[in-house]
Amino acid sequence: MRKAIFPGSFDPITLGHVDIINRALPLFDKIVIAIGINADKKYMFSLEERIQFIKENYKNEPKITVETYSGLTTDFCQKINVDFILRGLRNPADFEFEKAIAQTNRKLSNIETVFLLTSADTAFISSSIVRDVYRHGGNITSFVPKSVHKK
Repeated sequence: MRKAIFPGSFDPITLGHVDIINRALPLFDKIVIAIGINADKKYMFSLEERIQFIKENYKNEPKITVETYSGLTTDFCQKINVDFILRGLRNPADFEFEKAIAQTNRKLSNIETVFLLTSADTAFISSSIVRDVYRHGGNITSFVPKSVHKK
């Protein structure tokens, strides 16, 4: 069974995330959307809300599960027996950052990172931009799945 995790804070999940997940579904038998918990980070949406946004969006997709973790992603991968880390790339800066993480993860374990390029129509979307628009009362419906803009 080919299992992958798609790690992130998903604060909130965006259409960019959804694009990567949906395009990865044919590649893997199971995808664990892994919400990382960082005690030092201030989140806009609660952990429960973020889990619910994802579960609601993928309620009809049996290949998707949602889990939370803290600590090293590679440790979590080994704990749940996952061999692939899924990551999306929006631009060259993402590539350089993600490449360094992937190389570190590969040094720590035998876990491979699989990169997918975001679609042109979602490449500009980031959770931080969505949070900024939301914080200032802007309309985020064209950036996030329905499960988020129901909030």
